[in-house]
Amino acid sequence: MALLPWWMGLPLWLLLVLGAVMFRHRIEHYAELSRRGLYWGLPGVLFAAQRAWGGGPLTWAAALLGALVAYSLLALMESLLDRRVRRAPAAAATPEWSELALAPIGPPAHIIELTRVAWSEAREAFTDPDGESVRYEARGPGRGRYVFAQGRVIERASPRCCFGPGGRWFAARLPGDRGEILWDRRSDHLYRLAGWVLSGWEGEQPWLARGEEGVPAPLHEVLGRGRSH
Repeated sequence: MALLPWWMGLPLWLLLVLGAVMFRHRIEHYAELSRRGLYWGLPGVLFAAQRAWGGGPLTWAAALLGALVAYSLLALMESLLDRRVRRAPAAAATPEWSELALAPIGPPAHIIELTRVAWSEAREAFTDPDGESVRYEARGPGRGRYVFAQGRVIERASPRCCFGPGGRWFAARLPGDRGEILWDRRSDHLYRLAGWVLSGWEGEQPWLARGEEGVPAPLHEVLGRGRSH
């Protein structure tokens, strides 16, 4: 650019400015070359300009002032370009097709294994898992009431009963096998579930089904379908 006339070197230098801006996100190698060309080409353009203007002291002073202004503008341009690059969000890495093929779909599976219900026939007096006394009082064929030491009385129940794992739940059949009675001893909630059969226990939670061949469901789903106390 120092050997070319200034009116030819200046457009080339402006093209380098355009290249530094346009290539910063596309071809980083070309953007870096354009930036280097700006810094090295500017002295050449200024030298060609002062030569065309006569090369006197005043011309040299104008060229040095132009160099100061031009380099300040270049520094400002680079600062703006670098700031935009830093603020630009990083592109998310696209997973390979093999990773997508092996990735799990949906939530992890949870296998439900129910503990079988250990039914027994209630005697006149027996003990619960906590060692407290329980009394069954027959009030007719297949029906009676349970009286617990804590004061809870369960009326209209058959003598077939059981305790859940851990002793939290007490279950008894409704007279005539018309459903189940469940008593949560921890919260003292009593549920009379007509038409439901106790299928088993998952941990300490009861699962019930509609009939012996029905699909078991946890108690909270059963209660959501309607219940009677």
